Parts: sequence; C-alpha cells; structure tokens
Amino acid sequence: MANMANEKVKMPVQDGIVRSGNFDEVALGYDEAMAVEEATRCLNCVNRPCVSGCPVKVKIPDFIAEVAKGDFKKAYEVIHETSSLPAVCGRVCPQETQCEQKCVRGIKGESVAIGRLERFVADWYRKNCKEALPKPQSNGHKVAVVGSGPAGLTCAGDLAKLGYQVSVFEALHVAGGVLMYGIPEFRLPKEIVQHEIEGLKQQGVEIECNTVIGRSESVDELFEEGYEAVFIGSGAGLPNFMNLPGENLKGVYSANEFLTRCNLMKAYQEGVDTPIQRPEKAVIVGGGNVAMDAARCAKRLGVKEVSVVYRRSMEELPARKEEVEHAMEEGIQFCLLRNPVRVLGNEEGWVKGVECVEMELGEPDESGRRRPVEKANSNFVIEADCMIMAIGTSPNPLIRSTTEGLDTNRKGCLITDESGKTTREGVFAGGDAVTGAATVILAMGAGKTAAKAIDEYIQNK
Repeated sequence: MANMANEKVKMPVQDGIVRSGNFDEVALGYDEAMAVEEATRCLNCVNRPCVSGCPVKVKIPDFIAEVAKGDFKKAYEVIHETSSLPAVCGRVCPQETQCEQKCVRGIKGESVAIGRLERFVADWYRKNCKEALPKPQSNGHKVAVVGSGPAGLTCAGDLAKLGYQVSVFEALHVAGGVLMYGIPEFRLPKEIVQHEIEGLKQQGVEIECNTVIGRSESVDELFEEGYEAVFIGSGAGLPNFMNLPGENLKGVYSANEFLTRCNLMKAYQEGVDTPIQRPEKAVIVGGGNVAMDAARCAKRLGVKEVSVVYRRSMEELPARKEEVEHAMEEGIQFCLLRNPVRVLGNEEGWVKGVECVEMELGEPDESGRRRPVEKANSNFVIEADCMIMAIGTSPNPLIRSTTEGLDTNRKGCLITDESGKTTREGVFAGGDAVTGAATVILAMGAGKTAAKAIDEYIQNK
C-alpha cells in the first residue's frame, strides 16, 4: 500500500553557517531507509505524467518501484536505459519545474522526490557495483561529437549504445564542459562527473581533450577523417556584459571566469597557483542559477558581504527555489528591484563601488514577466571591491565562423530543426549552442534527440 504522507522525506543537509565556509556537498543524500520510505509515496500512475515532464524520458515509476522493493541495482539499470548521467541529473536538474511538477502527489501535498531518489540510486550503484556494463557490439560507423558537456556526453552515450564508434573532442584539458567549470563542487562534486564519464568510456566512447574544433581542426577535416556525422554540443561559454561605464576596472569578472577559476582550477584550495581575488565585499549582478553559484562561491572564499543585485522582484527570480533558499541560509544578501548603471573605481583602477538605481515592475514583456522600469532620481551606491556579471552567455562564434553552411540566428545560436539537424549536411547540434544558456537536462534531451536523428541519417544514407 502506498505511503500517503503529504511531505517528502527531508533531505539531510549541512548547516548553513558551517557549509558557507567549505566546498563540501551541501545536500548529504538519502540513506537506504529514507529512499525506500520516499519511494513508497509513488502511486505508480497508469498514465505516468512524470515521464512526460522529463526531457530524457526516464522510466520514473519503474525505477521508483525497484527502489521501493530495495532492488537498487535494478533501479539503476532502469534509469540507465535512457539517461547516461543519472548522478548529475539527480543533483542539478530542476525537477520542481519538470517531472515533479507533473507528479499527481503534488496536487494535495508535495510531489514524490524524484530527483533525490535518482541521486540516491546513482550514488548507491557507484559505491556498490564495480562491474562495467557490457560494451555494445560495433556497427562500423563513426560519429564525431564536439564538446563534452551534457549535450555532447548524452549524444555520445546514446550513439555508443547503438554500436557507433564515437569520438568526443573537448577544448579544455578535462572532459565535462559546464559540469566541470560552471557548477560548484558543493552542488556537483567533480569526482562524480568524472565517474559518469568513465562509464561512457567503458561503453567505447573516446574523448580527446585540448582539441579546439575550428582551430585544432575543422568540421570539414572531421568528415575527411571518415566521420559520417558531426554533433556540435559546444555550449554557450561567451559571457555577456552590460557595457557599463567602469566595467573594465580590475575586480570585475564574468561569472564564467570566476566559476572556472573556482571549480575547474580549484582556486579555493590552499597551495593552488590559480589567481583569484579574495575581496571584502562582492556584488553579483543577475538572478539565475549561475548568479547563485557565483555568490555562494564568493561566500566560501571568505567574502564578508555578498550581495545579489537583480532588477526584478523575488517572484520573478529565475534561479531554482532550493538554490535561493540555500543562498539565504548562507548569508547572501538580495538587493531586488535594483539595477547597476556604473562601476566606480579607485586611483589604482580597482572597483570601489557599484552605482545602482531602484526599479519598479511595469507591464509584462515578451517573456511574460513584468518589465522593470527605472525610478527617477533613485541612484545609490553599494560599496564593493569586486563585481561578478552573471547575466547570461552566448555561443562562441568559432565553429560557425570556420564552417560553411551553418546558419545562426541573431543571437549567434545554431539553427536546427526539431531533430537537431543544422543547415549543413551531416551536421547536427543541440544544447546551449542552439538554445543559448539553459539547463543541463534540456541539453541532455537535445543530445538524446540528435543521437536518434544521427542514427536514422546514417542508416538511411
């Protein structure tokens, strides 16, 4: 009989004050008893609405049923049928707006904790099952994947399961893309990312780092080397700025640079040579998950006052509710309905403050959110010696500028059809390179869709 408790089994977490001084994982995860208890809340609905909310179509009721029975290995096998990165998705996927939003239990209480259960299953399998999954038999076809972020890894994993010889080309010195450089250790431990990648390698996926497609070699050269299709999952790593007066002062970072130094280059560790400023007061501009990550990293570096400046109200804040709550618990200040207009500097060329204006919400804009309007004569200054811009990113123009036949939109994103086909024969794309900065799970969904289209393209060819 189903457990009809209206609330999820609570996730154990580090204390807010304690964790603000370390980079250890915030959420500690379910134990076996907690997982079984939560799994019994699932009603195993016939029409499976939760699955319709999952971009990679994990068989959610099936794996949860195995958890309820205590067969955690079988639960992992069910998830792995459709998802190559379950430990990642269980941690950073916005389940509250996807699978859990569709959960029937959410009508009169809290939804089933699908994400927490997925994380538990993946972690249990990593700790308890050492045998490699069987390697698929080769079908004799070669596919190249550009970028080893969530879109590229998912596409590579799905193609490997079908027997393709897949080579992934990564520009950085380590595979993982945004999972490695963008998401902090306290949300997604890097050893977990690398474990997921090792699983793909055991399936036959080859990964070549320090290879910049468009410089090291071109898309055309990949075809000349015998690859029958190319998937571009190079992400959106080009940071956006506001072009404010003083934005070129020392102490102004893009969130990408700041997070890369923290996450990939381990600037927070003692004895590491990675240069990074350790300011007294930091202002983070933006309201998304990247802004929350930057603010929480700054706090852990020892910044005494961290302020998030966002031009809309808390109701419009695009970051995940859980991340906002965690930031508040850690002492992050929120300056809402505020917008920066100028960066102030000292005689040495360093940031000494951020001039802002107050905002109020007007009529909805094209996104459906109420448009922020500046209040007259409302200027004020926030003292700061560091400013981090977290207002979005765009795709790097390198690949499109070195490859003929790839059409892009006005934002520089590759144009594809619903299957991921670009305007260039044999070239497919997905993830942030197509949509602009979005979520990990949407990028994975795009990689999965493109893998199916690539298989059909090569087989029909």
